[in-house]
Amino acid sequence: MSQDHEPDPGSGLPVGLPVDPRPAQKPGAVVLEGRYGRVEKLDARHGAALWDAVRGTENNGLWAYMNYGPFSGESAFAAWLAERPKLEDPYSYAVIDTNGQAVGIATLMEIRPAMRVIEVGHIVYTPRLQRTPLGTEAQYLLAKYVFEALGYRRYEWKCNALNAPSRRAALRYGFTFEGIFRQHLISKGRNRDTAWFSMLDGEWPARKAALERWLAPGNFDKDGRQKQSLAVLNAVK
Repeated sequence: MSQDHEPDPGSGLPVGLPVDPRPAQKPGAVVLEGRYGRVEKLDARHGAALWDAVRGTENNGLWAYMNYGPFSGESAFAAWLAERPKLEDPYSYAVIDTNGQAVGIATLMEIRPAMRVIEVGHIVYTPRLQRTPLGTEAQYLLAKYVFEALGYRRYEWKCNALNAPSRRAALRYGFTFEGIFRQHLISKGRNRDTAWFSMLDGEWPARKAALERWLAPGNFDKDGRQKQSLAVLNAVK
């Protein structure tokens, strides 16, 4: 818990430091350009490429911790996808590779502009996006957008407490583990304890620097292998 406080003028009790009360902005239909691809508002036109990228993932764990999926076929997937761009929360983005093909989805959600709190979630990283520089760059682009363009103070990452890969990813990207909310949700008829992570605006400059060092071309050898891990750059223990 933060130790930053000051005495209340009336009672003398410790209270939090003053904060800019102006609300953050809501996410919008931006295009976030990167070196390895881009992030743009999800649209039904991304459906064919995304289906091609997720086809055959029914039993590989991609959908195990999601509230939806796997899908019975392309028409079922297309029907689900068509509804996502209509929602303002979660606000869905497609991750696009350098060939212009959609290879993943991420959303900004639980949007609370008055509190300047927002979450990244509903992350669908297809096999074509997993373990690629673009997968990390997409998270960098969204975090930069959240903190620098929209003005949020707190950026959250939540996942099923049993989802070990997601928990590792949160730490790797620079989020801080905050604890477990027990019996937090019911997902697909099963109990879900939820692991909570966060990144704060005051932490973002250091996280941004680490991400940019990792994403730099010089951090990869001629075979595309990283020279220094992001976990090391973010001092993940």
